[in-house]
Amino acid sequence: MIESQLPALQIVLPLLAAPLCVLLGGRRIAYLLALVVACCTFAISIALTAMVLQHGPIHYNMGNWQVPYGIEYVVDELSSFVLLFISGIGAVVMAYAPRSIDDEIPPSKRTMFYACYLLCLSGLLGMCITGDLFNVFVFLEISSLSSYALISLGRSRRAPLAAFRYLILGSVGATFILIGIGLVYHMTGTLNMADMAARLPIDHGPRTVLVAFAFLTVGLCIKMAVFPLHTWLPSAYTYAPSVVSAFIAATSTKIAVYAFIRVVYGIFTPEFALGHLSLDTALIVFALTGIFAASITAIYQENIKLLLAYSSVAQIGYMLLGISLANQAGLAGGIVHMFNHALIKCSLFLVVGCFALRLGSVHLSDWRGASKTMPWTSFAWVISGLALIGVPVTAGFVSKWMILTAVIQTGRWPVAVLMLLSSLLAVIYVWRVVETLYFSEPSEKALQAREAPLTMLLPTYLLTAATLVFGVWTLYSAGLAERAAAALLGGGL
Repeated sequence: MIESQLPALQIVLPLLAAPLCVLLGGRRIAYLLALVVACCTFAISIALTAMVLQHGPIHYNMGNWQVPYGIEYVVDELSSFVLLFISGIGAVVMAYAPRSIDDEIPPSKRTMFYACYLLCLSGLLGMCITGDLFNVFVFLEISSLSSYALISLGRSRRAPLAAFRYLILGSVGATFILIGIGLVYHMTGTLNMADMAARLPIDHGPRTVLVAFAFLTVGLCIKMAVFPLHTWLPSAYTYAPSVVSAFIAATSTKIAVYAFIRVVYGIFTPEFALGHLSLDTALIVFALTGIFAASITAIYQENIKLLLAYSSVAQIGYMLLGISLANQAGLAGGIVHMFNHALIKCSLFLVVGCFALRLGSVHLSDWRGASKTMPWTSFAWVISGLALIGVPVTAGFVSKWMILTAVIQTGRWPVAVLMLLSSLLAVIYVWRVVETLYFSEPSEKALQAREAPLTMLLPTYLLTAATLVFGVWTLYSAGLAERAAAALLGGGL
């Protein structure tokens, strides 16, 4: 039955379609293929999530090789949830892409864009679904290498430099992760994460356990863009094409957070990582420092992409806060914030792409008074901006409230106060843009602009509406996150 092959098809479809985009040659054919494949992966992820909710975790052995000798794909509560929003974002961004790509990417490079996009999507989905730690590294590198290529396609001369900076720091992070995997394999003799968790000598084990965990943590923190290891992120988001910025901002750091959760809660256990090593205190310090430093930096940015990039660094801090609490409420809050932030930040970057198409600029001074000629695009910024701040009835409020209540439950009142203060910083940088759009005299570019095309507005408003829907109806966002957190705390993988 085809249902039994869905875990493999989730990865195989975009992986095979990527070279076909180049071989087929025509840009229109390549786009249609990429769109169909992206929509198919989203449909498969919906089916897998439904199967997990009905029958429990799915285990798929590649080539019928049994664990631990073969590679196993595992779809459980957490991986199905992440698969769902990664593939969903991939489909929405691809539907939005054509007009933006025509404006920002040269014709000769467009088929290569679709190929790299599908490779990146395949790598991200592969990281979610594999139960093999070395495969996590392999898929991480597939997504990273294709991301470098996508970023370099930006029309600015700084785009290749931004991609090169990302490549250098990404390679450092990947090297740390690979060393950590090698050390864990040396101690356990297996690469299957569930088998590894059972064999790893955590209690009074050799010092190699601590070294392996340190390498994995630092490597994943680079990939997550945790402050102060975030220096690759601002330039990568700023100089990439708008479509690439939207896709990577919504997915790449979230998948690294997912991998970190798997390592801490699925392999090394929170008792060892957050209790014995007191990593929880370090994570809280780095998270709060990153939230305030990145938010304050965002306030002073004139480039809107750069503003959103620093905002992303701050939002990663909230996810780390939830993960570091080591209780079900905090972990569920961190997981659902991955989902909510993916929707919100992708929506905001799609709005930026609309303005970039019609105004030819992403600088705040050129957006003055643009609400008069681009009212729908401007309103989308307002709604998504409110969600980013965490205003009630938006998705951003749900996850921040979950994390805040979890912090209070653990008795960390100073952390709760700092969380509330940090939201005020988001109000400032979001309001700066709103004030420019609605309460400033129109710039020359704004006067000559017209509303963004419907093919770009519809995907943008789909995500904008989702930030409101999941701010009220939380059954399939907070509900799934709570199930995933309960499963992780109840026995890892």
